[in-house]
Amino acid sequence: MTLAQMQRMILGGSTDVDVKAARSFISLAIHKDDSGRSVKHVISLTESDGNKTQVMEFVLMGLTDSPGMQVPLFLMFLVIYLTTMVGNLGLIFLIWKDPHLHTPMYLLFGSLAFADACSSSSVTPKMLMNFLSHNHMISLVECITQFYIFAPSANTECFLLVVMAYDRYIAICNPLLYPVVMSNTFCIQLLGVSYMIGFLHPMMHTGLLFRLTFCKSNVIHYFYCEILQLFKISCTDPRINMLLIFIFSVFIQSFTFMTIIISYSYVLLAILKKKSEKSRSKAFSTCSAHLLSVSLFYGTLFFMYVRPGSGPAENQDKMYSVFYTIIIPLLNPFIYSLRNKEVINALRRIIKYK
Repeated sequence: MTLAQMQRMILGGSTDVDVKAARSFISLAIHKDDSGRSVKHVISLTESDGNKTQVMEFVLMGLTDSPGMQVPLFLMFLVIYLTTMVGNLGLIFLIWKDPHLHTPMYLLFGSLAFADACSSSSVTPKMLMNFLSHNHMISLVECITQFYIFAPSANTECFLLVVMAYDRYIAICNPLLYPVVMSNTFCIQLLGVSYMIGFLHPMMHTGLLFRLTFCKSNVIHYFYCEILQLFKISCTDPRINMLLIFIFSVFIQSFTFMTIIISYSYVLLAILKKKSEKSRSKAFSTCSAHLLSVSLFYGTLFFMYVRPGSGPAENQDKMYSVFYTIIIPLLNPFIYSLRNKEVINALRRIIKYK
């Protein structure tokens, strides 16, 4: 069907559809990439109140429009995704399989690995498909579902990092009380609370997404359905949504970050007081891995959601998002395991047994 036929069909078939709105949507049906090829997208429209049309499908524009970059980016992110899955799921399997790792600290490592695997899997597979496909469409329901799978993983990770900091605080500052205070049962309870808050908080933002209507454009200049990008193309005033995102992001990130910093401040003081060089070295090794993970995670979070509105350009936003959604889940299992002798020894035992 040609563009002219689409215009005649839509403009002639219904007098209730606003002419300007219809034309703006039709113009989105066909766009040209950098090589001049026409890339077609089917646009789903439904009638809404008054004389406007509501978008029911979106076009994810991805990281770049350059056709020459699609295959190299696909291969690069495929390797990253497979490595992420092997690293995180492998760490979970190792902790589950080796009885020596059935302790609160490694239970927390496994939970963090699970959150990272969910976070990466909510975004990367769709992005990989779009690299090799001309059809970048995603329905409204799929878009909101993608956000709801990703958001709880990120929220849960905030609280898991707090529990991990508390675990290290007890282990280093009160080592004699550690087996009593951080029992496996109490650790599982803390994990349950972390996951419960992590899943309940995004439900509010997901529910508020349904109050928005989309009739201006169906093009999302991003590689996944990031909530702030949906606000940009909303016909409904999203200020309530944005205010709640800002308030809860500031509160959760500030509360969890400050709790982590206070915990590690006490830990650092306790380490410096240790007389044994070996004890200091072991404590520093464990805590440095935690602090590196915290710095990477919260650094990108603050840049993405708590920075002022006059922040960096769109390409910089994409860079922060790639780092936050794809690179951090890749790095975490290696940060926590490569310098951890117990994990390495457990891996050797598994290999030797096999």
